[in-house]
Amino acid sequence: MGRKLSFSHHHQIRLFLLVILSSLVYIIYLFAVPNFITSFKIELRHSYGSLVGHTDSTDGSEKHTPLQRNASPKYKFLRDENLQASRHLPDALIIGVKKSGTRALLEFIKLHPNVQAPSSEMHFFDKNYVRGLSWYRNQMPLTLEGQMTMKKTPSYFVTKRVPSRVKKMNPYVKLIVVVRDPVTRAISDYTQSSSKKPEYLRKSFADLFYINGTNVVNTRWGIVRIGLYARYLDTWLKYFPLSQFIFISGETLIVDPAAEMKRLQDFLGLKVIITEKHFYFNTTKGFPCLMKSETLASPHCLGKNKGRIHPKIDESILDRLTQFYRPFNLKFYQMTGIDFGW
Repeated sequence: MGRKLSFSHHHQIRLFLLVILSSLVYIIYLFAVPNFITSFKIELRHSYGSLVGHTDSTDGSEKHTPLQRNASPKYKFLRDENLQASRHLPDALIIGVKKSGTRALLEFIKLHPNVQAPSSEMHFFDKNYVRGLSWYRNQMPLTLEGQMTMKKTPSYFVTKRVPSRVKKMNPYVKLIVVVRDPVTRAISDYTQSSSKKPEYLRKSFADLFYINGTNVVNTRWGIVRIGLYARYLDTWLKYFPLSQFIFISGETLIVDPAAEMKRLQDFLGLKVIITEKHFYFNTTKGFPCLMKSETLASPHCLGKNKGRIHPKIDESILDRLTQFYRPFNLKFYQMTGIDFGW
């Protein structure tokens, strides 16, 4: 009888251990498989996003599409899991400001696996609005669940009709504004625009800055007018609360890109992935470059047209320009709650 009870006791222990082992296997399954799928979702963005098909819709709403056929085992796994990609309207917009570092910011944030952003500027809200939201949505990259779509067009900040149109698209869209000392910005803008003209058509900064050789600032000159940040922000604040904006310092983006990228990732609700390890400073160009990018594993900088050498501007003109912008800068500081130190 004692031997029979002993056998039953051992049997119960083995049964108990089997239940514990089965529970552990099930718990591992619950945690591992979703993470496994998520990691493949991120990989899909980098390797297979352009291979995913889409179908059109007429109202601009999000449209899901099944993954297309592909020989990759990883792609087959995603297809078998019935995961879907979609094109949808932007969750965030880089709306300005021209020549303040918007291109650099876009390239930096594209390193994040949960951000999809086309490089081209479609000028939808200022030049192509008649094409409709359906057309705009179909220009967007494909995304998977958990990813966000971002778009950049610096002219939006200074175009009066854009804020109301953006609000109609999405009243909760996140708005990113990169600003820079308006004096430096104006000279950079002039450098770029003059480089596109033949020498015989180029005018000096002084000739364009002053009206007919006087000491009166030519406020009709777009290059000067863009630097009146407070005026444009005032228009945007009629449609969106300040909480939906983040203001990135173009100067800080150069000297400490990781700090500004942390602010941006926090603002967008993203896990902070882009850090100091992604950047190095290029002394020749005078701004930070990437240790790697979305498509390149090796270090590289932005295009050759970035980092142009600025022409020498007379100190008297620089002083006049600084005085001209000062009251507008102070108002901008008050509106944003940030002293940019210009």
